Amino acid sequence: MMGKAGLFLLMLWGCTLCGSQTSMQKSPQGTLDFGFVPSGVYETHAYFEPGPIGILFHMVHAFLHVVQPNPYPHDLVTKVAQQKLSEVKQEYHKPENCVLALQAIYYEMGFIVCASLGVLFVLFMPLVGLCFCMCRCCDNCGGEMHQRQKKNADCRRGFFVTLLFVTSLIISAGVLCAYAANQNLSTQLKGVRKLVDSNFRDLKTFVNDTPMQIAYLANQYNTAKNKVISDLDNIGPLLGSRICAQMGKEVLPALDGALSLAGAMRETKQALENVSVSLEVLQEATNSLQVNLLNERARLSNTLNDPACSAPGVSSTCRDIRRTLSQLSINANYSALPNVDTELSNVKNVLKTDLSNIIQKGYSTFNDTPDLVKNQTKNIVSGIKSMLDAIGSNITSFSKQSPVQDILTNFTLYLSQSQSFVEDYYPVINQYDFYRWMGCIIVCCMVVLILAFNFLGLLCGTCGYNKHASPTTRGCISNTGGKLLMAGVGFSFMFSWVLMIIVVITFVVGGNVEKLVCEPFENRALFKILDTPYLMNPNWKNLLPGFLYQNPEIDLTFEKLYSNCKDNKGIYAALQMDNIFNISEYLNASMYTRDVDDVFEFVNVDLSDMVLLDANAKQNLLNFSNTGIVSINYEAYLAEINKGVTKVDLLSFAKDLEDQAGKLPKGALENALKGHASSIRFIHGHPFIISFFYVLTLNQSVRLLQRTTSDLPNKINHVIGALDAAQHLISSNGSLIITQETEKYMEMMIGYFKQYIDWVKNSIIMEVAACKPVANVVDTVEILTCSFVADSLNTFWFGLGCCTVFLIPSIIISVKLAKFFRRMDSEDVYDE
Repeated sequence: MMGKAGLFLLMLWGCTLCGSQTSMQKSPQGTLDFGFVPSGVYETHAYFEPGPIGILFHMVHAFLHVVQPNPYPHDLVTKVAQQKLSEVKQEYHKPENCVLALQAIYYEMGFIVCASLGVLFVLFMPLVGLCFCMCRCCDNCGGEMHQRQKKNADCRRGFFVTLLFVTSLIISAGVLCAYAANQNLSTQLKGVRKLVDSNFRDLKTFVNDTPMQIAYLANQYNTAKNKVISDLDNIGPLLGSRICAQMGKEVLPALDGALSLAGAMRETKQALENVSVSLEVLQEATNSLQVNLLNERARLSNTLNDPACSAPGVSSTCRDIRRTLSQLSINANYSALPNVDTELSNVKNVLKTDLSNIIQKGYSTFNDTPDLVKNQTKNIVSGIKSMLDAIGSNITSFSKQSPVQDILTNFTLYLSQSQSFVEDYYPVINQYDFYRWMGCIIVCCMVVLILAFNFLGLLCGTCGYNKHASPTTRGCISNTGGKLLMAGVGFSFMFSWVLMIIVVITFVVGGNVEKLVCEPFENRALFKILDTPYLMNPNWKNLLPGFLYQNPEIDLTFEKLYSNCKDNKGIYAALQMDNIFNISEYLNASMYTRDVDDVFEFVNVDLSDMVLLDANAKQNLLNFSNTGIVSINYEAYLAEINKGVTKVDLLSFAKDLEDQAGKLPKGALENALKGHASSIRFIHGHPFIISFFYVLTLNQSVRLLQRTTSDLPNKINHVIGALDAAQHLISSNGSLIITQETEKYMEMMIGYFKQYIDWVKNSIIMEVAACKPVANVVDTVEILTCSFVADSLNTFWFGLGCCTVFLIPSIIISVKLAKFFRRMDSEDVYDE
C-alpha cells in the first residue's frame, strides 16, 4: 500500500514539472546558479552499538558458526520458495521434494545434533534422577552411611572441593551471562518506541518536504527566465557585438588601412613642406658659405705668399698648408636639386577633403550596429518575454494541482494511522516483556538456588571439617555442608531437564534466526534471495518491479533499492521510475523550441544602408597616388645629402692650421695663420651649423617620403579593394552573418533553459524525495529483530545452556564430596 501510494505520488509530481519545459542546448554564456534543493534533516540513526555485552554476542556468533559452518543455502531457499512450502509438504513423497528435505537436513545438521542431545538430556535426566534416588534408598550409589578409610582421603577431598568450586564458578558465569542477556533485551525494548517514532517522523518529513521541493524546482524557472530577460534587454550589446565581431574581421582591417593612408597623406604633406623649406634654406646657406670660404681661402693664400714663408724651416710648412687650400670649398650642390612645390600643391589639394573624418564616420556607423540591432528587434523581444511569462504560469499552475496535495494528504494520514496502530501495541509489548523478564528471572533463580547449595555446602563442609575426627564423629557444620551438597544434587535433577527444554527451544529458534535472517541480511545474501528470478511467480523475472509496476522485466532489485536509499538518492532513481515514467521525455517539450525558433526567424537586422567609405573618399585615395610624389628622384636627394656640406671638416682644418702655425717661429706669420684658423671656426659656427640642421631635416623627410611612396599605388589599390570587399560583405553577405549570429544567440537563450532542465533532472534523481528513511526502516527492523531480540535471545540460551550442561559434573562431584563432609553411621576399625 505504502509503496504504490509513493509511486503514484512521484508520477503525478513528475507530470507537474514536465508540461512546460523545452529541450535545449548548453548555454555558452555561463552557468546558472539554481541553489540547493531544500531538504529536511532525518533524525534516525539506524546504527546499533551493543557495548560491553557485544563480547558475549561475538562468542555466541562464534559458537553458532561452529554448530552451523555451512554457507547460506541460497539454492535450497529459492527452490522451496518457488515450489511453495505448502506444496512441498503435501507432495513430500516426490523425489525432488525428498532431495530438498535431505538438503535441509544437511544444512541443519549442527542444529539437529545439538537439539537431539538436548532432547536426550530432557528424557534421560529425570529417569537418571529417579533411578539415583531409588538406588540411594537401597544404600547404594553412595547412600550407605559408611566410609572406608584410605590414605589419600585428604587429597581426594581437596580435589573434589576444587572441581566443584570451579564447576560452580562456570555455572555462575553462565547464569550471569543469561541474566545480562535478559536485562539487555528489556533495556533495548524500552528504546524501541523512540526508534520507531523517529522513523515515522522521518517518513513524515520525507512526505512533507516533497511539495516544498516541487515548488522550489518550479520556482527556479524564474532564475533561467530572468537571465533570458536580462540578455533580451541587452540584445543590442550581445547580438550586435557578435555581428560586429564577425564582420569586423574584414571591416576593421579595411578601415584601419584607409585610416593609415589618411595619416600617410598628412605625413607626406608635412614631409614635402620640410623638403621645400630645407632645400631653400640649404641653397642660401651653401651659397653664403661658399662665398665666405672663397674669401678666407684667398686671404690665407695671400698670407702664404708672404716673403716670410720663404725662410728656411718655414717654407716646407707653408707648402703643406698651401696644398690644403683647395679643401676649403662647398661639396654638396643643393641648387641642382629640383624643388617639390608642384607635388606639395597637389597633396594639399588632396587634403582639402577630410578623409580621416570620413573614415571615422565609417567607424562610427559600423560601431552603431548594436543600437541598430536593439531598435530593429523591439517587437521580437516583447514577444519572447510574453511567451516566457506564459511558460512560467503553466509551470506554476501544474505544480499546484490538487491531486498531488490529495495524494500527499492521504499518504500522511496513512502514516498517522500506522503510527497510532503501532503505539497501541506499546503497552502490550511492555506487558509481555515484563512476563518474559520475570520468567527468565525465575529460570535464573533455579540455577542460583543450586549454586547457593553448592557454595554453602563447600563453605560449611570446608570450614567445619576436622581431619582428626573420625567419619562417625564429624561435626555438625561439616555434616550440614554435606547435606547442602546433596540438596543441590536433588534440585539439579529437578530443574535441569526444565532448563534444557528452554535451552533447546530458544537455541533452535534464535540460532536459525541468526543464521537464516541476520547473517544473510548483513552480507546481502537475503536480498539475493528476494532478487532471484521467478521466485514467487513463474511469470515474473523480478519480484519488485512485477509488484510495483506489473512489469517484471525491469532490472530493479531489492538490493539496488536498498543501496540507493542507503546512499540517500531520490526515490525516482531508487525505484528506477524512468522505466515507466521517463522524465527526459516529459522534459522535452519541443513545441516551445519551435516557438522560439519561429520568433527568432523574424529577426531581420538591415545593414544595407551602412556605407564604410563613399566614392569621393575612394577617389581621394586614388588622387593621392597621382600627386607626383611617386616620381620624385629621391636617390638624387640622398646622394647630395650623403656628400656633406664641405669637402673637409672645418673644425679639423682649423685645428690642423693652428698646429702648423705652432711649428713656426714666433712672429707675424704665426699670428696671421692662427687668425685664419679663428676665421674658419667662425665660418663653421653660424652658416655651417644652420646647414647641418637642415640637412638632417631634409634627410629624414626624404627617407619618409621614399618609404611612403614605395609601391604606393598598389597599397592604395589594396586598401580600396579591402574596403570594397568589406562593403560587399555588409551589403550582400551581411544577412548570412546576421542569421548565423542570431542562431548562436538563440542557442544561448535556449541554453539557459537546458541548464534548468538538466538541473531539474539531476535534482529529481539525486535530491528530491531522498529515500534515506526507507533504508532506515529496513535497518530498524534488522536492529529490532537481530541486535535487540535475536542476539539477546541467543546469549540467554548460551549462558543457560552452559549452566545446564555443567550441572552434570556438579551432581557427580557433589555426591562424591558429600561423603567427606557428612557424619557416617559406621566406620572401619583397625586393631593396633
